[in-house]
Amino acid sequence: MRLRIVHETAYSFDPPALGAIQTLRLTPRGHDGQFVVNWRIEVDHDCRLDTDTDPFGNVVQSFTTQGKLDGLVITALGDVETHDMAGMVRGQAERFPVGVFLRGTPLTVPDAEIRSFADDVAASAPTDRLSRLHWLMNSLHERILLGETTDDSAKATFAASRGDARAMAHVMIAAARHLGIPARYASGYLFRPEAEAPATSEHGWAEAFLDGVGWVGFDVATNLCPTDTHVRLAIGLDRIGSSPVRGAAYGDGVTAPTISISVSEARSARR
Repeated sequence: MRLRIVHETAYSFDPPALGAIQTLRLTPRGHDGQFVVNWRIEVDHDCRLDTDTDPFGNVVQSFTTQGKLDGLVITALGDVETHDMAGMVRGQAERFPVGVFLRGTPLTVPDAEIRSFADDVAASAPTDRLSRLHWLMNSLHERILLGETTDDSAKATFAASRGDARAMAHVMIAAARHLGIPARYASGYLFRPEAEAPATSEHGWAEAFLDGVGWVGFDVATNLCPTDTHVRLAIGLDRIGSSPVRGAAYGDGVTAPTISISVSEARSARR
């Protein structure tokens, strides 16, 4: 599948900001399941995008603007060809030993309720880890209602039985790590043919490591391993570490940005 993505982040400052600094993880990397056909990042103010990679291997761009700003618009757009790999992530270099992904973060700490839930699922599921993870994903999909939340930590999401895709991923990661399975967060995009309006946030899911298989994605929100409808953007221990846009502006009128993400099917170019 060839997907066209337009991801716009728009800030508005009243009174004007005195400058801004931004860190972007808005450039997907290729692997066996996705090929980046073309991709670019546009900023509506003069700046220099410095490109680097972070410790997880994510492509990171950063820039600084100075002077009065009424607003700031950052747009990432391009085409990505995707292939259904049944959730498996192959053909991408890994920088850390898998044990790093047993490390908890404030957003992925499992409380007693999550630990008990994970233990119950593990006790009833087949003994192999892949089956346990599928049972865990399915159980969380049934347990947590898809919806907006102000606290997307694993503990708050599980207690409220409600959260968006990113919050659900945090619960999946917390439960998997409790069971001794390395797990991490993946940010990205989801193609939803039935969507009537652009998304207001990026998609997110969990990835878990299985001996002999490697990294496999588990999307609690869709109750599926990622397919060719998913575009993988960045990875981290939680969503903060793989956030597409993070930064700060200087002034008294700084507010949260407005985000608009459009994912559509693009036709391959013909010669």
